Amino acid sequence: MADTALSPAERDAATDAIVAWFEAELGQELGRFDAGFLLDFFLKEIGPLYYNRALYDAQAILAKRLDSISEAILDLEKPGGLGPG
Repeated sequence: MADTALSPAERDAATDAIVAWFEAELGQELGRFDAGFLLDFFLKEIGPLYYNRALYDAQAILAKRLDSISEAILDLEKPGGLGPG
């Protein structure tokens, strides 16, 4: 599987979001250190689910585009000749 590590800036932003969410939604203070551990848990346990979903979505889009290209090529075929068609 590809490396899904966060950049330092992404990690800081995610940690800040976790700290803010805990305060706003749960009324709980959560330190950045604990938020970092929680982030690591989510990245390890739940991150692959989202990563795989994104891959499947990208694959479906690509397959649809390739079908479109195949149809466009078939539309360019000319009748007759010695080859298939």
